[in-house]
Amino acid sequence: MKFYPLAALILLIGFAVMSFNPVYQGYETENSVINTGLLKFKNKLDQLKSDAHRFSEDKISLDELRQSLKNTRNSFKEIEFYVAYHYPEFTKTHLNAAPLFHIEAAGTTSYTLPPEGLQVLDELIFSDEAADQKEEIKTITDFLYNSYAGFYSSTVKNGLSKGNNKTLPLRIELIRIYSLGVTGFDTPGSLNISEEAMHAFSGMKKYINDDSYFKNYNIQKANVILTEAINYLLKNKDFETFDRIEFYKKYIQPLYEEFGAWDGNTDDLKEFSGWNAGSKNFFSSDFLDPYFYTLLKKEDDSPNLKQLGKKIFFDQEVSDNGKMSCATCHLPENAFTDAKSKSLSNVEGRTVLRNSPSLYNAVFAKRFFYDLRAFYLEQQAEHVIYNEDEFNTSYESIIKKLKTKPEYKKAFGKAFKNGKISKENFSRALSSYVASLYSYESDFDRFMRNEKDISSDVKKGFNLFMGKANCATCHFAPNFSGLVPPFFNENESEVLGITAKPINQKPIELDIDKGRLNSPVKKENSWIYENSFKTVTVRNIALTKPYFHNGAFNTLEEVMDFYNEGGGEGLGLPVKNQTLAPDKLNLTKTEISQIIAFLNSLTDVSRK
Repeated sequence: MKFYPLAALILLIGFAVMSFNPVYQGYETENSVINTGLLKFKNKLDQLKSDAHRFSEDKISLDELRQSLKNTRNSFKEIEFYVAYHYPEFTKTHLNAAPLFHIEAAGTTSYTLPPEGLQVLDELIFSDEAADQKEEIKTITDFLYNSYAGFYSSTVKNGLSKGNNKTLPLRIELIRIYSLGVTGFDTPGSLNISEEAMHAFSGMKKYINDDSYFKNYNIQKANVILTEAINYLLKNKDFETFDRIEFYKKYIQPLYEEFGAWDGNTDDLKEFSGWNAGSKNFFSSDFLDPYFYTLLKKEDDSPNLKQLGKKIFFDQEVSDNGKMSCATCHLPENAFTDAKSKSLSNVEGRTVLRNSPSLYNAVFAKRFFYDLRAFYLEQQAEHVIYNEDEFNTSYESIIKKLKTKPEYKKAFGKAFKNGKISKENFSRALSSYVASLYSYESDFDRFMRNEKDISSDVKKGFNLFMGKANCATCHFAPNFSGLVPPFFNENESEVLGITAKPINQKPIELDIDKGRLNSPVKKENSWIYENSFKTVTVRNIALTKPYFHNGAFNTLEEVMDFYNEGGGEGLGLPVKNQTLAPDKLNLTKTEISQIIAFLNSLTDVSRK
């Protein structure tokens, strides 16, 4: 459990109360449900603020304060689909931020700031130490109230931001409920997942029945599903036994598909989100748009371009010594890893700094490398090209080589109208191939699409992954990586306190790699990123051992044992700002084997 010093909160002065997505231009008077909901949330916050002060003066009990917070969070959930869609940055930063320190840029510099909002309060007020944190609770509640009060005053004066598609907020909320809500990410202290999801559904239901816009659509069908979902949540409130498969198949997916049919192809989010609004299932290959994450545009891609990229990928002559290709560290037979603890460098007997991650689904990221030093896929390749331990060359040298080869002249001629062998076209080709390596045809994906069945152990393992084991609070569904839902436009890195060896080998010591702290991205040089590493996908994890950035763990059992102990801090090691909860998970051997069965079901290497 992490708490945040009062002094640090003073740094939060001067923030902009409103933060708009540039998609939304102008204002309109929204339906009464939203206006009423905004006021209701303000009133609940007012009461919570009063209760926090009364709690600090021992005038109310902790149980009463907890109920006040529940009431406030529930009222927010009823309007979250609207507010978080139209004001994503304001919501993420000031209303419902994850309870972690974060970097906020200011020109060429940046500040390390503590979190604020409902998630922080949920973790704090529902902790065993709440009685000792009265001033902290009061201060954070005051900040939350003041942030929202300014926002609310602006909406009353200016109206609300609008978009072109009224059902996109509803579909985004379904993603949020499933990937952040029922996993416990949004309620780290109370784990009040069912009640909050119920209020989210209730707010959505009121919205579609209040707005005349929806009269042209089949709201009767949507109302039936929403009502059944609310009833289901009323009956299924236990966090650990909640069936996230049944919940998805009976309620989330049917609503997602139904809402998707209401507004045609209008998409307000193309420039802001990697989510594909045209998808019909979270577990289909088109759920995310690979072209959102690259400089390559869909209209410029082609089979010929992909083939050219594949040829480059396997060509050792692109490196300086003519002995190293992309496939040296990313072998197709190992799910595009190399099965080594740390990849070999171009110098015999020497390795590079870290383990080689899989390239399957690697495109679905806004930051690349374990330390997140690259900002787009093409830049990742650039780092390898210039790295003295890897290709140790330059674009100029590579292009000069390729121009001497007739087969490349022919291939570039097929892939590009101008036939030009250039840095830009080289990068586009390589991106085309890597972007094609997405992997959504696993047994588990097909099961969630009702195309086949899977074992009971896999089903139990998925529910453990999404629930008790807390895996999905970092490896977010459906990509099961640190690509943050529901907009999938940012990557998380985590401080796990990774050890130098599996914990069954003594002595137990922290790995010495400082991770993101040593990244060349200087304005992110903050203490919060010491020992912080990118959360990569667990898809195809059965084929990508050894594990973690240091490649020190050889089996999934060793990985699960590490997490079961609460990471480095849970093992008693001195880890600064561990973002993984240090609490022991108390998973049984049977439960661990079930989680591993689920992980094994995520294997799909059909694209090569």
